[in-house]
Amino acid sequence: MTGSEVPPSFRLAYVPGVTPTKWVRIWNERLPGIPLTLVAVAPAEAADALRAGEADAGFVRLPIDRTDLSAIPLYTETTVVVIPKDHLVATAEEVSTEDLADEIVLHPLDDTLDWDALPGRPAIERPATTEDAVELVAAGIGVLVVPQSLARLYHRKDLTYRPLTGAPESRVALSWLEEETTDLVEEFIGIVRGRTVNSSRGRSLAAPAPAPAQPKGKRPAPGGARKPTGGKTAGKNPRGGAGAPKGGKGGGKRGKPRGR
Repeated sequence: MTGSEVPPSFRLAYVPGVTPTKWVRIWNERLPGIPLTLVAVAPAEAADALRAGEADAGFVRLPIDRTDLSAIPLYTETTVVVIPKDHLVATAEEVSTEDLADEIVLHPLDDTLDWDALPGRPAIERPATTEDAVELVAAGIGVLVVPQSLARLYHRKDLTYRPLTGAPESRVALSWLEEETTDLVEEFIGIVRGRTVNSSRGRSLAAPAPAPAQPKGKRPAPGGARKPTGGKTAGKNPRGGAGAPKGGKGGGKRGKPRGR
């Protein structure tokens, strides 16, 4: 490798709540010589990080401006409401937005849900982050509506959450800069989509699969010699066999004629 060459690597951005562990493990198994680096980004900054070349691909929350970005939607999260454990609605298995009509519903600046209209009553100020909003819920100031993965990420022992109906849902997608669809990006797309290492798009950079084991048994004779057909042994006389002695048993000598 010359001084101007840079060894290959792959940078993967991800927003809070997304757990890329499974895909990173498969990458490391298939491409052990190409390190994958994780880059944590805020939801509002994910698209700009891809455009600025800070990551080769990233897990983002939709919607995003897709003018120059490609995106593959992966899954949709359940929306939940985060509440104190002693809150009245904590006794229910599921909550609707109508149940929050009298509640102060916190709306952090990094909210990932695409609301038409927030339920409940607005707070005097918007918290800067979802994590800050969770702290306010714990202080009894209001409730918070988030994707379930964020409720788990910022979990506290004094809080709980319940599924919320009538609220928008968050969709997670794999995104990358369209003009930078490199071989490594294609490899990661294949991993996320569940392609095997032997698929048409997943075999160029991955480590080659081991050759199948040869069945145990006798090896063929050198030169490709084959066993004679018909059950006869090569070189033997069909009657007496090759190399039979001229005298004695099995020989060709006649006995004495009988007397007359």
